[in-house]
Amino acid sequence: MAQKNARRAETELRKYALSFPEAHEDFPWGERAAKVGKKVFAFFHVPGEGFHVTVKLPESATLALGLDFVEPTGYGLGKSGWVTASFAESDEPPVPVLKQWIEESYRAIAPKKLIAALDESERGQAGPASKSRPLPRRHRALRAK
Repeated sequence: MAQKNARRAETELRKYALSFPEAHEDFPWGERAAKVGKKVFAFFHVPGEGFHVTVKLPESATLALGLDFVEPTGYGLGKSGWVTASFAESDEPPVPVLKQWIEESYRAIAPKKLIAALDESERGQAGPASKSRPLPRRHRALRAK
């Protein structure tokens, strides 16, 4: 049952990542990734046991690294703000927080014109959170840890 939770979380997060302007899926190095242009902004991996998501967090990496399930990404990427969140089969991934991180990663990687298009589209409809909006209470609570 827990593996179904990981698969459900991975499916929801992939769908969310691919909802950003000009985002598409690719499979570099055998990993599932969300890209904008030729640049990856999120990796998703559901191995036989658990689930992993990797994102670039230029603003909140330090906060994220304070959580038990997050570590700097290997291959030297951690030095550039990339983090990997890992969950065991018995864990319930915090999907709302991971969505915020995916958006931060997209905004760090995407060209400015696409970020402007994203901000413009948000003015008239619900969608990914704008940078100008305050963090939801549940995310502010993580900051206090």
